[in-house]
Amino acid sequence: VQLQASGGGLVQPGGSLRLACVASINIFSFNTMGWFRQTPGKQRELVTTITGGSTNYADSVKGRFTISRDNAKNTWYLQMNSLKPEDTAVYYCYAKTWTSYWGQGTQVTVSS
Repeated sequence: VQLQASGGGLVQPGGSLRLACVASINIFSFNTMGWFRQTPGKQRELVTTITGGSTNYADSVKGRFTISRDNAKNTWYLQMNSLKPEDTAVYYCYAKTWTSYWGQGTQVTVSS
């Protein structure tokens, strides 16, 4: 199973980005999909997950970030609005069946 994340980049504070994660298999195979992020010297932290139709968000991103899925494209997305400098991190997509899978990470930098 391979996960390919894309969509990162440099954006000004208050701006938006959409990340995408494409899976090499049918995403119905996954129990849970989501996004984590990591900054240097810190542990990887959960951003959001989606399990069936239920979503979960870190408090720091609630109301600003939205996870969604496109089953036909084997893809899930992270729409990030009202970005803040503290959202700067490498973002990793994640999926879980009986084991966990990770994408390669995509850098998001929020800076003026």
